[in-house]
Amino acid sequence: MTSITALENIHIKGLFGDHEDKNENELINIQERKNLLIVQIAQYKNSSTLIKDINIDGLNLTNEALKVSSNGDTRILWCGPKNWLLVSTKKDLLITIQQLLKEIDFAVTDLSHSRAIIELDGENSKEVLKKGCPFNFNELKKNDCVNSVFHGITITVDMIDDHPNKIRLFALRSFGESLYHSITDASLEFGYRAI
Repeated sequence: MTSITALENIHIKGLFGDHEDKNENELINIQERKNLLIVQIAQYKNSSTLIKDINIDGLNLTNEALKVSSNGDTRILWCGPKNWLLVSTKKDLLITIQQLLKEIDFAVTDLSHSRAIIELDGENSKEVLKKGCPFNFNELKKNDCVNSVFHGITITVDMIDDHPNKIRLFALRSFGESLYHSITDASLEFGYRAI
């Protein structure tokens, strides 16, 4: 069986918007990210396990609001008190997580096929998000994350890098097309390359 991504039939590669007479580095790159493991980890209220003792792929679960722990393959986003979103290129990491985190202390849910993932790369990426999101993106730095809305669609924002801005957006799969159209429409002013 072949998996079909949320944006499989609408993400068309090419140059769009105000891209003429612009340097390639001035354009925003927009791509759908595929084949990532996405796991929600929630610690139960009555769990006595200390999160500082938990190590997943060399990373600890952070207790610092809006922060991300990361290495080359895996990112762990803080989504709320005792709640994290793990994103990794290592698909087999799910087995390790399930063995590491006991069922009496944690709920571990594989969300890999329930999310649409859009990645924006370019200096004007934050400006695109400012058009539909109430969050102050001037405060967003590398390895920060936030849950917010974009034109009424609930999103998780993961700031991967800030030189240039590289931002990953997660939304429920069923809202993927609407989010994609909103993001690409907001990007037309700057010109974008769909890759």
